[in-house]
Amino acid sequence: MLDRLRGRLESSLGSVGRAFAKVEGSPTAWTAVGLVLSVLAAASYSTGRYSGELFGGVLILMGGWFDIVDGAVARVTGRTSRRGAFLDSTLDRVAEVALFTGILMGGFADPATVLLALSLSLLVSYTRAKGDALGVKLAGVGIGERSERLLIVAVFSLVGLLGWGLLLVVAVAAFTFIERSYTAVKGLGAEGQKPAAASP
Repeated sequence: MLDRLRGRLESSLGSVGRAFAKVEGSPTAWTAVGLVLSVLAAASYSTGRYSGELFGGVLILMGGWFDIVDGAVARVTGRTSRRGAFLDSTLDRVAEVALFTGILMGGFADPATVLLALSLSLLVSYTRAKGDALGVKLAGVGIGERSERLLIVAVFSLVGLLGWGLLLVVAVAAFTFIERSYTAVKGLGAEGQKPAAASP
């Protein structure tokens, strides 16, 4: 949902991209800034204190902003590329692993819940990547894309209820994984089926 909203605001984000491009024209550099903020959020969570939970939420929101910035800079500078898309997607996964590891170390939720949240989050991303590779577009399918999941973690962190937030992440990620899998299987269902032979 948030990615679709971002698409509608794309024209407005042009000014953002131009402003940040004056500072640094490489989209990958801004992607790296987002990754650093995610790692700092993970370190904050790992302290196990409420202040760490609070600052972790703030840092996630800041990292999410730079996730918007890198795309905006890429569009206004015309520096979109397959290499950039690969790095952006891969570093996003690294950031998620770091965040959930920090949350686990901080003891903000049951280890099984953290593992489920991380595993389902990665499965949501995998189904989209595999679907895209097979020609089935899954962007925007489901309510638990990366932006929504991180927003849930950030908001629940700010109010001191991160454990409940992870349960919600598990729920939306599981629903999205199932919906994307169903959409992909349905889209690919006709492939490989040979037409029936005509009756003599």
